[in-house]
Amino acid sequence: MADYNYREIEPKWQRFWKQNKKFESDARTDKRKSYVLCMYPYPSGSLHMGHVINYTIGDVIVRYRMMQGCNVFSPMGWDSFGLPAENAAIKAGLHPEDSIRKNVAKMREQMRTAGWAYDWRREVATSHPGYYKWTQWLFLKFYEAGQAYKKMAAVNWCPKDNTVLANEQVHDGRCERCGTTVEQRDLEQWFFKMSSDAERLLNNLDRLTGWPEKVRKMQTDWIGRSEGARIDFHVTETGDQMPVFTTRPDTVYGVTFMSVAPEHPLVEKLIKGSPRETEVMEAVREMRRHGTAERERGDMEKIGIATGFHVTNPVNGEEVPLYVANFALMTYGTGAVMSVPAHDQRDFEFARKYDLPVKVVIQPPDNPLDPKKMTEAYVDDGVQANSAPFDGMPNREAMAGIIEHLEKNNWGAGTINYRLRDWLLSRQRYWGAPIPIIYCDKCGEVPVPEDDLPVLLPRDVEFRPTGESPLATCDEFVNTTCPRCGGPAKRETDTMDTFVDSSWYFLRYCSPRNEDKPFDPDDVDHWMPVDQYIGGIEHATMHLIYCRYFTHVLRDLGMVPFEEPIANLFCQGMVCKEAFYCRKCKWLREDEVANGRCTKCGGEVH
Repeated sequence: MADYNYREIEPKWQRFWKQNKKFESDARTDKRKSYVLCMYPYPSGSLHMGHVINYTIGDVIVRYRMMQGCNVFSPMGWDSFGLPAENAAIKAGLHPEDSIRKNVAKMREQMRTAGWAYDWRREVATSHPGYYKWTQWLFLKFYEAGQAYKKMAAVNWCPKDNTVLANEQVHDGRCERCGTTVEQRDLEQWFFKMSSDAERLLNNLDRLTGWPEKVRKMQTDWIGRSEGARIDFHVTETGDQMPVFTTRPDTVYGVTFMSVAPEHPLVEKLIKGSPRETEVMEAVREMRRHGTAERERGDMEKIGIATGFHVTNPVNGEEVPLYVANFALMTYGTGAVMSVPAHDQRDFEFARKYDLPVKVVIQPPDNPLDPKKMTEAYVDDGVQANSAPFDGMPNREAMAGIIEHLEKNNWGAGTINYRLRDWLLSRQRYWGAPIPIIYCDKCGEVPVPEDDLPVLLPRDVEFRPTGESPLATCDEFVNTTCPRCGGPAKRETDTMDTFVDSSWYFLRYCSPRNEDKPFDPDDVDHWMPVDQYIGGIEHATMHLIYCRYFTHVLRDLGMVPFEEPIANLFCQGMVCKEAFYCRKCKWLREDEVANGRCTKCGGEVH
């Protein structure tokens, strides 16, 4: 290798490849097609070693497929909207548009110098109006199909990035971008109806045999299918319905209190004007300050507050106290939990802490339980007790009978629940595709006409985050006319989550210069689905589930002839470097460590 003169050899062959169009793919050929795609990068700076390993693997596959005689399709582009690019621009003191242009030029040159095999004729950037015009167009198609809607909801809020985060962007209660502890806020936001696709997203995983088993399991767990029953409790004092979902209908006769999430919509309705309003709402705000992921932890201290209201159990007419509890989550079921302390450990700990009754309704076959002497919940199988007509039945057999009893009396029904929630796509940031909706006092919510797309981002906006969308301060952008009545109207000022852009970019590569439609059906029919996708496993429950949902909807709309966009997936792993740290001397070189200790001070090294 000492004789390898890369400064001469590599440019020579790169010129040869370019002159002979070696990596330019042509759909008009009889060769077997092979769509090899690497996840495109955020142009927020220089390439790093993670990019190098990812794109080198892709390059090897491209060249291997070419040697097999395939017509290889290998495009590259830029995920240039969103928080990473915007934050990099703020740090550099540049407008995001200027920062992107500068970074793309640098990273493109690095890629060319590396000699990776890309068809640069097909380059796209999601922040280019020629791209986000079609992102907005697709949003309108989802809107027309009832897959995009706006509602008031408790959302994940990153106080550092000053924007809303989707559930998939929160890890262990922290923002996946900056690590800041996430808060809960009530805001009116735009959503995609992804939960309606939960069953298909789950069932189709069996078809994705070219995906790593670990990724399929991660998506299976994230979608979270549970079989059980919906049981219709109601608030005793007001008559408000309070349905719950439970996987244990066999324990319904053992409910001794009801728990609702602090974000549950009934909380403020019931508490407002009540004698305990101040005390309860103060506790509710404190519970909501902790993110969903933090409150999901089994070892977290169970905290709650009595509302002063009661809930009536439909199967026995018993009235039980209603609590707001930190372990009840709006992200699971209905946000209300029928609490059975004898047979659920969380409920048991809560009941002991707040001196609430424990009622045994499932007894072990021998050694009957005394609720006063129990030190933990009994969660194993047994026989029904204190369960009216079901006494003496094995609890697993009783489940079906209890569900039938609920349905017969219109008290509930057997049902399936999914953990997956709708995709929250509103962002209170500048650097993203504007949501193409107009608000008119007379006509209400009006979609922007297709002929008026793209809704362009104004350049002269103070884009640093404040908590409100920067676009809201730009009168020139906000004030418009209603496309229906011609009267004065205002534009939506939130922008779209950058994951919307990346949910269809592989389709745009097929027809990157088409000005009449997002992609040509014939081109998509030829090249798709992606034969080999290369990228990080960290996208398992974000991009890799979003793009599947997006493609499912496009299939339903008749825009593509397939449901799954990616046939084979390879996750390249992480590039890591071992580091050494001494509490006293801080970071150390490898030669400053001997036998696990710092050679400077003798302290233990980690």
